[in-house]
Amino acid sequence: MPAEGERFERAMNVIIPIPNHDFDPTEVAVTWKTLHDAGHVVAFATPNGERASADDLMLTGRGLDPWGFVPGLNALRLVGGILAADKNALAAFAEMEHDPKFLAPIAFGALSAPDYDALALPGGHRARGMTAYLESARLASFVGHFFDANKPVGAICHGVVVAARARSTITGKSALYGHKTTSLTWRQERLAWSIGRVARFWDPHYYRTYRELRGEPPGYRSVQSEVTRALARPEDYLDVPPGTPDYARKTDGRHRDTQSDDRPAFVVRDGVYVSARWPGDAHTFARTLLAVMSDVQKGAPPPQS
Repeated sequence: MPAEGERFERAMNVIIPIPNHDFDPTEVAVTWKTLHDAGHVVAFATPNGERASADDLMLTGRGLDPWGFVPGLNALRLVGGILAADKNALAAFAEMEHDPKFLAPIAFGALSAPDYDALALPGGHRARGMTAYLESARLASFVGHFFDANKPVGAICHGVVVAARARSTITGKSALYGHKTTSLTWRQERLAWSIGRVARFWDPHYYRTYRELRGEPPGYRSVQSEVTRALARPEDYLDVPPGTPDYARKTDGRHRDTQSDDRPAFVVRDGVYVSARWPGDAHTFARTLLAVMSDVQKGAPPPQS
């Protein structure tokens, strides 16, 4: 776990690109609060420069249970109470909503890598809003330049897809080529999809941003599969190794980390690149990115994974 109370010689400029709609509130707000509270200047960017809104289902948990479409009953949360943002994330989100830079984001087209010292790529899975983020050529170009500049980058969940789709202007390959990384795993994505097909039966594919086409094997369009195809070697994709301390806590999908407890989290640190799987890793992900930023400012390269 990175040391608490990192000290910086100067505030660093951080950019968090997000879609106009349906970003994950935990991954965005926890990352924002961790970096903001450390004294950094954290800006946001959206496809068109308009204020963004989070995925309401992940924010409230209402609509994630079989009775979620019934007015009145949708306030009763069972599945929603497990999968939606917890109290720590909700507190961070409520604070972030009043931040002037969140209220006035930059357009993707106005982003320039030299303007920022660090980049955070959060996730979200609801296709309705996320595809404008995941498929933005302008954002992909910016991310590719950022990796080429060897500046701190953090990507979590579907944010790793943005990094995988970005291309290095030097090699022409994925920005993740040659890096070790994790992301939302196929096991996690498949489990949430299976639960969703029952709990949210009227919208059974809510948890799949992309689904397989005819003839493609199961999981081919999953986050893990797409990210793995972008890497130099399949073994550069990392998941929690069996036998790891707190393995069950890290993989059961019910436990989330906190500011003081990183036992449920799995985060990969590879040079100045940090990756994580899902909202349950968000606190540790943000603290690790913060530690990388501190190391870079001190001129001490962070350890490889």
